[in-house]
Amino acid sequence: MRARCPSSSANLGPGFDVLAVALELYVEVEVREARHLVLKTSGEGAELAKDTTHLAARVATEVAGHDRLSITVSSQIPIGRGLGSSAALAVATSAAAGAPDPLAVAARYDGHAENAAASVLGGLVAATTIDGRPSAARLPLDPGLVFVVVVPDVHLSTNAARKVLPASVALGDAVFNLGRMAMLLAGLANRNELIAQATEDRLHQDARTALYPEAPVLLDALLSAGALASCWSGAGSSLLGICSSNASADAVRSAGEAALRRCGLSGMALSLSPDTKGLIVSD
Repeated sequence: MRARCPSSSANLGPGFDVLAVALELYVEVEVREARHLVLKTSGEGAELAKDTTHLAARVATEVAGHDRLSITVSSQIPIGRGLGSSAALAVATSAAAGAPDPLAVAARYDGHAENAAASVLGGLVAATTIDGRPSAARLPLDPGLVFVVVVPDVHLSTNAARKVLPASVALGDAVFNLGRMAMLLAGLANRNELIAQATEDRLHQDARTALYPEAPVLLDALLSAGALASCWSGAGSSLLGICSSNASADAVRSAGEAALRRCGLSGMALSLSPDTKGLIVSD
């Protein structure tokens, strides 16, 4: 079988490990029976080892129950940039290998559910784990929103990004994030209600800035160029500008690329629409 699913941007500021939006960058995986394990890759991540350590190989052999498989992966999603590449690959691979619940498989490999949920369902999602199983729901998303993703050539390990987070937070900080997340959800449902403060956060973004000191400069550049709000994408290093139209997104994308150069970073900025279809499986 063949399966395709979108990338995702998670957290979205205050929605740490809960919110994610699917974006129009894709990974496609085909899994067929074969005499022995064969793995072919192209696009993003093509340089990774093509052996049993590859995520697609691990997921497909677990789902199929054997390794007599031919696996073909083609990906547009940058690796290690906070765009849900591993979750999307696990979703597509498990679906192509015949898993009845690709979300459960991918969430287990990824360690949390929101990226995988966005790749499965498309659109804006909220996700959590209930009684040991992932649970997710689609949320309203204004169709006029466009997302600018600044993707620097900087790799941030998710494990390293989690290690700098505090083990506990003050009650006031928790309430701060809950309030900002409520405002963010209102603004994502109706872009006329979206304010820059809605993506403020006290759980993860400030703590991770020590690993990525250029982030505040880049985020401010997106806002100055016309983004309604800006935030980290997942654990970074990609950053997100939420825009009200394609015309606004073009200006924000150009500003993002210029800001990368001013910070002495190579990379790119992409203007992406939300994906609303999620996982697609075919024979």
